[in-house]
Amino acid sequence: MSVSDIKESYDEYADQMDRFEWIDSVILGRYRRARFGDVEGRVLDVACGTGTNFKYLPDSVDLVGIDISPEMLANATKQLAELEIDGNLKEMDAQELKFADDSFNAVISSLSTCTFPDPVAVLREMERVCKPDGTIRLVEHGRSDIGPMAKYQEWRADAHYEKTGCRWTQEPRELVSEAGLDVRNTNTGLFGTITTFEITPNQRDQR
Repeated sequence: MSVSDIKESYDEYADQMDRFEWIDSVILGRYRRARFGDVEGRVLDVACGTGTNFKYLPDSVDLVGIDISPEMLANATKQLAELEIDGNLKEMDAQELKFADDSFNAVISSLSTCTFPDPVAVLREMERVCKPDGTIRLVEHGRSDIGPMAKYQEWRADAHYEKTGCRWTQEPRELVSEAGLDVRNTNTGLFGTITTFEITPNQRDQR
């Protein structure tokens, strides 16, 4: 899908995703809390969607959220108000972040690389805008390491992508490796469908 296709798709599903966020909390809340609960300073949430990550962040962070979908951002704005967080939300293509190098102490994102036309470009953009002594935190999903579940994902992969713009059988570790990112810590859970990362940005002069 193109960026405009993805924007249209997620505009359509924004309200539905917001209504069923409680399911995400039950299934994925512990993964988000483990990766995002200790970030500090100025934090960028890439593809923030309806603001699902916001409640797992420390109260002290200076939050900036970006998403391609205006409807997602409308729901994220309501999330900020409900949580009484003073955040700044912007409509933006994650493949071309409109921020200077080294702008953030932490960059976070969840369940997002599956939707980007060029996920490697987005990962490199995350690294570019993160301070060299900062951190990049990801919670991503992909192909299960359990045979029957993986076969079901493969069977439904094309239909799922056409409906939602989500690549159900992606391999997050391969994407992170292709982007050349320095993984400090990674864990897998939920039958291999969830992979989380703590990444240290590379020094600029080493590229």
